[in-house]
Amino acid sequence: MTIPSTSRGHGGSAHHRIGITDVAREAGVSLGTVSNVLNRPEIVSETTRTRVLTVIDTLGYVRAEGASKLRGWASRVLAVMVLDLANPFCAALASGVEQAAHEAGLGVTVCTGARDPAEAARHMALMSSHQIRGAVLSSGEGIGKTVSAFRRNAIPFVIADQNAPQPSACSVGIDDISGSRAAVRHLLQQGHRSIAYVSGPDRLQQVRDRRRGVVSAVDRAALPAASLRELPCHDLTVSAGRDAGDRILGLRQRPTAVFCANDLLALGVMQALYEAGLRVPEDIAIVGYDDIEFAASAVVPLTSVRRPAAVMGLRAGRLLIEETAHGAQHEHTHTVLQPELVVRRSTTGTPRQDSRR
Repeated sequence: MTIPSTSRGHGGSAHHRIGITDVAREAGVSLGTVSNVLNRPEIVSETTRTRVLTVIDTLGYVRAEGASKLRGWASRVLAVMVLDLANPFCAALASGVEQAAHEAGLGVTVCTGARDPAEAARHMALMSSHQIRGAVLSSGEGIGKTVSAFRRNAIPFVIADQNAPQPSACSVGIDDISGSRAAVRHLLQQGHRSIAYVSGPDRLQQVRDRRRGVVSAVDRAALPAASLRELPCHDLTVSAGRDAGDRILGLRQRPTAVFCANDLLALGVMQALYEAGLRVPEDIAIVGYDDIEFAASAVVPLTSVRRPAAVMGLRAGRLLIEETAHGAQHEHTHTVLQPELVVRRSTTGTPRQDSRR
């Protein structure tokens, strides 16, 4: 479904692109001095050079390479910034944006950096200097700073995988609260009353939303707080999942089921349990999240919550293309996609009582 943004607005930006004149004025130097700092820094005193570079960093100024050539010419390249291309979910999202670009006869460049605000800033500077048409920004740790930088440099953008509307911006998100609630409800329906939740970095909104869904499902079932144990992870990788699996094996009372914040964590947990001689789902049931391609082909096919990553990328890409085509006439919207629980063999066994070492 498509929900109008709570701060409904039009395309375009009230911010002008930061220029060399702004830098010179703020630093209290001449245009020539700024030019020298950028092109011949060795002839500028260290004190002046430091002051100018500090202003450049503060204002977010980036040079527009070949601007004279590009003046009046709309770039035919979109950018998409994702958390981690090694994650199949991110790759699927990027492929959706690429499909939208292909429909419009445009190209796509993909970069990582949503995990690291500093890396995101470097990519943003590169996009601005090459007059990128616009960007799809996958929600990450530094999304707020990234959004501010794009606005400051008047680069159109759409936020993907963000369930909280940003003012004056289009976004496409997924209802992760209901998705994780459905996963835990499934485990409860299977008879499980001792569940471990393997979570990811709390700095990510998606992880926070999934935790809210987990807690909501347990509360609605009127289960005691001890029925749920959370094992936080620093990352959303197979390696982090293996570490969580080792921690589960070390518990005095093992849970009968594990729900993981994504499929990579779930696959890592499954590896650790199998190496310890435990069976899935007979000893411990496992549910993942994202339903990446590898979920169905795991040694024990993984029950997972399917997030339509490619559809999300496609819609975000189309929204971006529409905004760059219509400018001030474009109305910002917030789209929420619904996840789907896909049940496979990793949860279809009969749960045992709490296992002990």
